[in-house]
Amino acid sequence: MALFGTDGVRGLANGPLTADLALTLAQATAVVLGQGRIANARKAAGKRLTAVVARDPRVSGHFLSAAVAAGLASSGVDVLDAGVLPTPAAAFLIGDIDADFGVMISASHNPAPDNGIKIFARGGVKLPDVVEQRIEEAMTGPKLAPTGGAVGRISRFADAEDRYVVHLLASLRTSLRGVHVVLDCAHGAASGVSPETFRDAGAKVTVIGADPDGMNINEGLGSTHLDVLVAEVLRTGADLGIAHDGDADRCLAVDADGNIIDGDQIMAILAVSMKQRGLLHDDTLVATVMSNLGLHRAMAANGIHLETTAVGDRYVLERMNEGGYSLGGEQSGHVIMSEYATTGDGVLTGLHLAAEIVRTRKPLSELAKVMTVFPQVLINVKGVERSRATDPDVLEAVATAEAELGEAGRVLLRPSGTEQLVRVMVEAASEEDAKRVGERLAEVVRG
Repeated sequence: MALFGTDGVRGLANGPLTADLALTLAQATAVVLGQGRIANARKAAGKRLTAVVARDPRVSGHFLSAAVAAGLASSGVDVLDAGVLPTPAAAFLIGDIDADFGVMISASHNPAPDNGIKIFARGGVKLPDVVEQRIEEAMTGPKLAPTGGAVGRISRFADAEDRYVVHLLASLRTSLRGVHVVLDCAHGAASGVSPETFRDAGAKVTVIGADPDGMNINEGLGSTHLDVLVAEVLRTGADLGIAHDGDADRCLAVDADGNIIDGDQIMAILAVSMKQRGLLHDDTLVATVMSNLGLHRAMAANGIHLETTAVGDRYVLERMNEGGYSLGGEQSGHVIMSEYATTGDGVLTGLHLAAEIVRTRKPLSELAKVMTVFPQVLINVKGVERSRATDPDVLEAVATAEAELGEAGRVLLRPSGTEQLVRVMVEAASEEDAKRVGERLAEVVRG
């Protein structure tokens, strides 16, 4: 089985994800990413390569980041340890200091016992599949083994958080003065930096989920558990709530009435605003095939072209880079604003969503009306071959469902990339219709 999944290496810390594996992976990364024109030129000039390492606050992050740092330094790479910071902060810092690559220790929205290793190339971009494969192959090959003064140094990246906060604030074109926001930091990597940045931007801030103890990350809070945030927004009378996940690469929102605003809706709000201000390159938004039909309709109504990709923010970013597009993301809340970031950034997205309330003088509930959300049902049909999604009887059932729904709905069958299952997604004018059609299709897929 491949070591790398859709978002780096992930698993139970000290289960499959051991310190030995982290060290070996870091050594292999130094071999593969230590090649290339710029890296070779630096080494030819007698300079060591540099890597940024950061983590979320899980207890296992300490030994995993130490193992990664040891693997890199033993391979002749200088390591700047940024400590606990969001994934997008690590990506930004790599480009900001012109580091050769970087590593983030996080399992994102997963529970505390899990952890993960995400590797970023020069400029803070995620690795393409082919490079991940080369790193995996290099784990069983010869390693770099410099001696004496050629080994890498490990030092603290003292101003890492300050650099990131300054960058975030510089992206804003308006103060957030007068906006009351509730921030749910999921006891994760943004527990310090998100409240600090929103306050520095002028907002009144109420904070929940910002007391990480290493084991409470994502526990009943954050972007996968929005009920606490909804209650706090209603209790405090705030203008909006912002929910991060454990590594703060995503953002979901809650309006003043307690309604959840998902990633599709956030993208719709930002896309229309950016088009009006001439900031949406080629009047194009990039989203995945799982984005709501309502997003397609809203973009068409506002003269915005919607490009779709496979599921995963890395594929969204690849398409954005190909076309030079300025905005893209996923329904889950990964929103990429390419003028300021190379990955989804939950703090950045939240700041710009709050700024729209100031700029338009409209509540979030009014801004969200730019898009009508179609009821969406997702059914995971387990225990079937992934090829089942393209069998003739299944395709016939899909065609029948599409004809039945017409323009008021949509059907998508998607084989899982990692599990033996097929995902059935149906959108319709009513939740009842979506469930009925989805369950019927799921039965056909089961055979």
